[in-house]
Amino acid sequence: MRIATFNINGIKARAEALEAWLKDFQPDVAVLQEIKSVDEGFPREMFEDAGYRVETHGQKSFNGVAILSKLPLEDVTRGLPGDDADEQARWIEATVIGEICPVRVCGLYLPNGNPAPGPKYDYKLSWMRRLRARAADLMAAEEPALMAGDYNIIPQDEDAAKPEAWRADALALPQSRAAYREILNLGFTEAFRAQVSGPGHYSFWDYQAGAWERNNGIRIDHVLMTPACADLMLSVGIEKQVRGGVKPSDHVPVWVELAA
Repeated sequence: MRIATFNINGIKARAEALEAWLKDFQPDVAVLQEIKSVDEGFPREMFEDAGYRVETHGQKSFNGVAILSKLPLEDVTRGLPGDDADEQARWIEATVIGEICPVRVCGLYLPNGNPAPGPKYDYKLSWMRRLRARAADLMAAEEPALMAGDYNIIPQDEDAAKPEAWRADALALPQSRAAYREILNLGFTEAFRAQVSGPGHYSFWDYQAGAWERNNGIRIDHVLMTPACADLMLSVGIEKQVRGGVKPSDHVPVWVELAA
């Protein structure tokens, strides 16, 4: 089972590029962020015609997450538990029925948090506390599950080409990194770092100041797996070349392959 996470930065602008990548890479499941569309506006027929089941949790002009799956989906839920008043569309999850075993797949778009300090940063940390609670429930279930998406967290300095430029940014502040570690320390395995070490691996390059051309990137798109899921992991990777395509997102897909 090949599962990819991809912040597409607007389905209307990126539909054809996404379609081309899906055709080329053939993931069984694609977890999308920043679709920036209400559910009714998502071009689901395009992807259904390519063999994908489509589940969305949209929001007009901002945020929005989705799951595209060639495999059957069960028990689809939308919205991160813990705050009924939160109207931002940042979380979707479903059980993917694999040939060998089911996997609970959670797609997330974690708040950016800038400017920090401020209300947006407070919301980021509050959202991460809710994420930790949901993550603890996933661990308690002792079943294969993963949380994939744009975490808007640079875990360590080696995950940025120029770490000094991010010292005061919400993506790399000590409180942000500590909140991320609290989730990892529940017993999760971060898929990419389980197999790949060292600097120079990024999943985001800003559109400004020639960041892509100079490889001035950061790694903020992650896949966190429960122990039962980590036991199934075969391989992992970052589709860096996608950033050099036509009308690209500022993110690229990150994927994991499971024996499921």
